[in-house]
Amino acid sequence: EKWWVKHRDWLQESGYTLRRRYQADWTPSWKPGDLWLKFEDGLPVTRIMDGTRTADGLHVAMKKISDSATPHEVEVYQRLTSEPLSSDPRNRTAPLLDILQVPDEPGERLLVMPLLRPLDNPEFETFGEAISFFTQIFEAIQLMHEHHIAHRDCTYQNIMLDPSGMFPVPFHPQEINCRRDWKGKLRPFTRTQRPTRYFLIDFGLSRVYLPKEGVIPLDFPTRGGDKTVPEHDNESERCDPFPVDVYYLGNLIRERFIGKYHGFEFLYPLVTDMVAVDPFKRPTMDEVVFCFKKIRESLSTWKLRSRLVRRKDWAIVSLYKSVGHWYRRMGYIVTRTPAIPDA
Repeated sequence: EKWWVKHRDWLQESGYTLRRRYQADWTPSWKPGDLWLKFEDGLPVTRIMDGTRTADGLHVAMKKISDSATPHEVEVYQRLTSEPLSSDPRNRTAPLLDILQVPDEPGERLLVMPLLRPLDNPEFETFGEAISFFTQIFEAIQLMHEHHIAHRDCTYQNIMLDPSGMFPVPFHPQEINCRRDWKGKLRPFTRTQRPTRYFLIDFGLSRVYLPKEGVIPLDFPTRGGDKTVPEHDNESERCDPFPVDVYYLGNLIRERFIGKYHGFEFLYPLVTDMVAVDPFKRPTMDEVVFCFKKIRESLSTWKLRSRLVRRKDWAIVSLYKSVGHWYRRMGYIVTRTPAIPDA
């Protein structure tokens, strides 16, 4: 936090304001003996700093990167956010709002992007909402692979939800289930009510592999957020990074959806192929998108509007959730709200 306080005035001059906690005239709002974590200005920053763009009040996230540690990150990010990729409807790269060169620290930069949320907060309510997520993220990685870019860390931590439509009241960047003004809990819309987009972030491990006819691109493995990739067991042996992306997405679905909720049996065959131990037996992203499209088309509207039921929910909890779901579900049917909220 001291680093951010030290650079507060420079950030202000660059058009970004930090929270009250980091201002020069800040004094803690809590009294001796109070639990400081219960106060808005008591919450410290984590890995990513939040701020406000002074020009329009947009809430942003700022990530400090080092060219020596991640020398390809800016190059890949700029490639993804420039033409012809930026206008492709499949592109789900988090918008790059600014790149700031840190004064007096050569090779140190700040990447500025909109403030986003974890992909499953709030939780998915229906199968249709999950199908929308799968569609977006499959197509996003397909687009990257078409342009010879491997993400190499497209795991749960690096896929985010765009909150701009779902949250009528801003959320607090360090306590995301609370209002930013610290006046109670949030009451967001559902994904069906306000279709949202998902964004890929963190291209620190990503690479562009220029194609060579008949040659498979090989690179040494780099451990991202998912440590279960089979070919990463031997860190001294080069592997094809593109099947690794396929594994990451398959394992995300296996752990965060199939293992968490009832009713995703229709994805078993595809996900099983995506997480095959032998990378040569995994489908390409083109094949994943093709197979998933057929799966999506096979699902009935009834199935798509059905509520996701946690495997660990008690019966009384499930019954309570079902009452609210059916009330909303009837409203969606009456208003002809699409069962798959594509954004």
